Amino acid sequence: MSDISPAPHADEVVVTCALTGVLTNPQQHPVPVTPEQMAASASEAFDAGASVMHIHFRAQEPNRGHLPSWDPEVALAIAEAIRAACPGVILNFTTGTIGRDQQGALECLRAGKPEIAACNAGSLNYLKVRANGEWAWPPMLFENTVEKVEELLAVCGQENIRPEFECFDVGIVRSVGMFADVGLVARPNYNLVMGVASGMPADPELLEILPRYMKPGALWQTTLIGRQEIWPVHRKTAELGGHLRTGMEDTFYLPDGGRTTGNGQLIEALVAVAEQAGRKVVSPARAREIFL
Repeated sequence: MSDISPAPHADEVVVTCALTGVLTNPQQHPVPVTPEQMAASASEAFDAGASVMHIHFRAQEPNRGHLPSWDPEVALAIAEAIRAACPGVILNFTTGTIGRDQQGALECLRAGKPEIAACNAGSLNYLKVRANGEWAWPPMLFENTVEKVEELLAVCGQENIRPEFECFDVGIVRSVGMFADVGLVARPNYNLVMGVASGMPADPELLEILPRYMKPGALWQTTLIGRQEIWPVHRKTAELGGHLRTGMEDTFYLPDGGRTTGNGQLIEALVAVAEQAGRKVVSPARAREIFL
């Protein structure tokens, strides 16, 4: 175990917006799908203080917007639309595939050339149980072997993309440190994903101890999945020196329990949390200096 040393930019915070996520039905929720919708939603979040946009790609055919797409032309069109709407924005592409095959994700990285790629850093039994005691979906393995991670990191190196390691449990946090120890990554950056039913809970007390299992001086942020209960954990992230993320991939709920009308509203609420904790939300130009 090691303690986190305060970074020279400890009072500054980078805000990320997770625009749309995967599988959420746009006919039921206000999630953006098309390049035009993604750009408009990103612009609202950008104006509210987000410097980074985390992007999932959706099928563009009519009535298929709830399905994921790994079409590099779709990725490029969305990337170009967001960059045009948000000058200086940092793009963060999803790469998550349930199985071993991630060629579609790698092709999207090569096409869109984001500054950051989300790298799922370990495997997880992806589970959820309904109130009636039945599985919410058939139990599945979210497969992220070391070989798969190495393949992704190689493409990141070729395209000058910074990997951001998504960690769903404490063992995965520790594994990222081992990736650094064996030379797979020189400067690991952690994204603590909390709130997945079979992963780490969105618990402020747990969050307090996680930094000691990261590499000293590492950049880190939280992804908090849930409803109103996630907002005290955002506050704890800000108090502990982490960077902040929210968006309609992660929640539809504001701190008062009301439903959001879009990503801009969520980012406005997150910026308020940061400022209440004494953190300064940085510009996209400063975010590039900190993150890249």
